[in-house]
Amino acid sequence: MNGIDEHRKAGQDLFDRLHLSTYPVAIKYVKDESEFELGVVRPSANGQQWSLCQAITYARRWGTTAGMAQEDNFCVPATVWHRWVDVPWEEFIQSQIRQGWHKDEAAERKRCSFSLEMVGEDNFKKAAEYIGFISSPLPFTKVIPDSVLVYGNAENITHIIHALAYEGEHFPTSSFEGFGESCMKGGLIPFITGVPQIVIPGMGDRAFSGTYDYEIAIGVPGILLPSVMENLFKTGGRLNMGLPVRTLLATGITESITPGFQYLRDRIDESKT
Repeated sequence: MNGIDEHRKAGQDLFDRLHLSTYPVAIKYVKDESEFELGVVRPSANGQQWSLCQAITYARRWGTTAGMAQEDNFCVPATVWHRWVDVPWEEFIQSQIRQGWHKDEAAERKRCSFSLEMVGEDNFKKAAEYIGFISSPLPFTKVIPDSVLVYGNAENITHIIHALAYEGEHFPTSSFEGFGESCMKGGLIPFITGVPQIVIPGMGDRAFSGTYDYEIAIGVPGILLPSVMENLFKTGGRLNMGLPVRTLLATGITESITPGFQYLRDRIDESKT
């Protein structure tokens, strides 16, 4: 899957076959401002700032292709996390301590260390090669994605997990902290590690980007999109749970299941005699 038309077709197929309520999102990381010259919306060009998760929402719900760099993003911790600016890691930690997310400074430092370990220091350095990203609705994307972020319900995401793991590879591996879920685990980590990530929308997703309460997501490395499309609905053969999900229905039930049902059945039978 090399051309942009193939990616658009895959995006439309994924949207249709999984009955998704929002578009899958193509995320492309850029190394130079010139890469934004694709007709993308830059919030800063209109005197605005968005968060990265808002840009994703505009892509998946409104079909907007957005370019996000540090000047476009009011969520400064995400800018630093992505290494789009050269700020010492200690300054990021200090910003989080002031937020009061965790019990005390020691707890916050442990959380920040956990986050760094989740990405890996070498991968963290690789992220510094980029200055921003483009988010675009995959069915009519303007970029070939480094990562594909798909929101849906648990059934939708289970089908994607099944497709990824069908050949005994590409099992999603995720750790959770409740912050930076869509931007980090939905986009950056799958790209720089090559490993799919389950996303449980976190603080920013809930506060800023209008994520619905039932939604979860998965971030898939762009190179694995063909595997997802090839293996979708293959798990279990004819026993695949499908969409709509084919749940098992209880059999052998009679009116004796409740006293009210049984009472009416007895009265009906009496009336016949």
